[in-house]
Amino acid sequence: MQEPVYKRVILKISGEALAGQQGTGLDLCTVDLIARQIRDVRHLGVEIAIVVGGGNIWRGTQGSERGMDRPTSDNMGMLATVINALAMQDALERSGMQTRLLTAIEMKEVAEPYIRRKAVRHLEKGRVIILASGTGNPYFSTDTTAALRAAEIEADVILMAKKGTDGVYNADPNLDPAAVKYATLDYLDILKRQLKVMDATATSLCMDNSIPLIVFDIGVSGNIQRAVMGEPIGTYVGRDEGA
Repeated sequence: MQEPVYKRVILKISGEALAGQQGTGLDLCTVDLIARQIRDVRHLGVEIAIVVGGGNIWRGTQGSERGMDRPTSDNMGMLATVINALAMQDALERSGMQTRLLTAIEMKEVAEPYIRRKAVRHLEKGRVIILASGTGNPYFSTDTTAALRAAEIEADVILMAKKGTDGVYNADPNLDPAAVKYATLDYLDILKRQLKVMDATATSLCMDNSIPLIVFDIGVSGNIQRAVMGEPIGTYVGRDEGA
């Protein structure tokens, strides 16, 4: 039987991916479908840490753009990720997985505080960990959280699960029918071309620590497993060894 290419992964799930077709809020059917995909990958022996976004409930920039204090708005966004994480934890446990929810903002009645050594130990024991509330600091996105946590726990790859997007394009494929999808990209390509993969801080952190990314559509059943098995799906972002 073929072995997974990646043994420890960060799965970054955008808040929009958890909203399903309704666009905002939580679609519990969609959450259940994602949980079943994660269960199938865990059964392959892959250690999984999930970083969830909160844009389906609140995005920090939407408040600051309307005059709200940016740290306050970002704190609201971090709390939104906890709501999503609790929903994901519930779905995973109903599918038979052992989980731990870890938050960068302490809320001991709801979750464990994020401590790197404890997170790694949970993974080694076969638990799926869900990492919520971003880095615990305003001005940092959950993309940056995924890059930071990947470096801390020594993940092999970041799986960037997108809603309805099967990779990285040179233009918006929904607006430009001539848009071309990239099969592979270097980190510098993202920065130079200002491609909407992740923010510059997250990209730089991945580049500095040689953490590859795979950008793919989570809406296609089985795509998480295909990614960990090394099948050529989506767009692979890594260091151009020929550069």
